[in-house]
Amino acid sequence: MNPMLLQCLSHTPLMGRLHPGRDIEDEVKQAIQRLRESLAQFEPEVIFLFGPDHFNGFFYDLMPPFCIGASASSIGDYGCPKGPLNVPADVAVQCAEAVLAHGVDCAISHRMRVDHGFAQPLQLLTGGLDRYPVVPIFINSVAAPLPSAHRARLLGEAVGRFAASLDRRAVFMASGGLSHNPPVPTLATAPPDIAERLIDGRHITPEQRGEREARTIDAARRFAAGQSDLLPINPEWDRDFLDILAQRDMAALDALSNAEITAKAGNSGHEVKSWIAANSAMAAGTGGQYRVRPEYYRAIPEWIAGFATLQGAVCR
Repeated sequence: MNPMLLQCLSHTPLMGRLHPGRDIEDEVKQAIQRLRESLAQFEPEVIFLFGPDHFNGFFYDLMPPFCIGASASSIGDYGCPKGPLNVPADVAVQCAEAVLAHGVDCAISHRMRVDHGFAQPLQLLTGGLDRYPVVPIFINSVAAPLPSAHRARLLGEAVGRFAASLDRRAVFMASGGLSHNPPVPTLATAPPDIAERLIDGRHITPEQRGEREARTIDAARRFAAGQSDLLPINPEWDRDFLDILAQRDMAALDALSNAEITAKAGNSGHEVKSWIAANSAMAAGTGGQYRVRPEYYRAIPEWIAGFATLQGAVCR
């Protein structure tokens, strides 16, 4: 069995912009440092990174449920690094072919644009965008209609089986969640100008991007102050979800409905499907011979997020 590692972490563009307090920030830094040290010690030869987008790289003019990048570049939003990821195109294309052969419909992009959902975990855990070869795997988590948790698990299963066929040290990494409900517009209720940006917002100006980011930061301030009608963070649901992953209960993951996730974890709680896919990949890649350890959790209103980290390793 090839060496494999599982790492999952929440992301937030508000880290470093709004401050929940030194003690909490120190906790988060220590949790991230544990992942960073494990990754460096593991010395990966390829990272399969599952993550979402926030209407920065994928739009309603063509919105796939899943997409694998054979080439990818970060747009550099919220101060994240900008520029190309180190994507091994041959591995990415082979991965897409394997996923399709497994019965999971998945698009491929030779010019994928990613935002902080991919760039932030790479920056936090590797120090940049190109330290290790990375296959970026997009999971639509905000643009209805959404793929199900079951389909996300099957996607991960296909990626895990493909990774097991490689003679490489592989990491399955997930970025997103847990429960959170930031002010992301929906196509059904957006005014015409915002709807047009959701359909094709690739060419917004730096000024427009700055205004958008400022609105998110302001919304987070009001949310942390208890002056917002956004759905609250749900620690009970988050901890139950982490318990399901720790128990490696794939049937319980399959049973999560989109309606439940929206109602209990928020409109952006669907980012947990990245975690589902990565855990499923680890299960398939190791033949179930792995252990999972949720390492950190805290509800952080200043970041509008239930913030968590998790690691998994092959059983010895």
